[in-house]
Amino acid sequence: MSERQDFWSRRKAAVAAEAQAETRAAEEARTEEIRQAIEEKPDSEVLAELNLPDPDAMRQGDDFSAFMAKAVPERLRRRALRRLWTSNPVLANLDELLEYGEDYTDAATVIENMQTVYKLGRGMLGQPETDAAQPDAVAPEAAEGEPAAVADNEADDDEQDC
Repeated sequence: MSERQDFWSRRKAAVAAEAQAETRAAEEARTEEIRQAIEEKPDSEVLAELNLPDPDAMRQGDDFSAFMAKAVPERLRRRALRRLWTSNPVLANLDELLEYGEDYTDAATVIENMQTVYKLGRGMLGQPETDAAQPDAVAPEAAEGEPAAVADNEADDDEQDC
């Protein structure tokens, strides 16, 4: 008797889960359609439609939480967060203990049309290249007119005999 209850309980739970999944999928599709429609509009129209203030005009102490709603496009959310970070001195001025707070790129020191002496796979110029990098290298001939590889094999055989 308990097996039947377990089967029907599981069946009811599965049907309920399917219904929730369908509802969630329809809701996500509707949200995506709205998001696509909003993305095509300019920022001023989106702000007016969602009853949001201009993020560039906001000051410290204003409520920025309205920009965190799902309906707000990502570009407006980022503008509002940038304004929040620059308006609040606690967020804008980072302490010196922050390891990655500095800009470590060399974009300011790069000279236009600068070229480097480093070659990919070969390293810095001026260093000797290995024989593997020069496929044209010819093996030296042996004294008797045999190729060097054959002479080396015979020398190895002589060493093994000893």
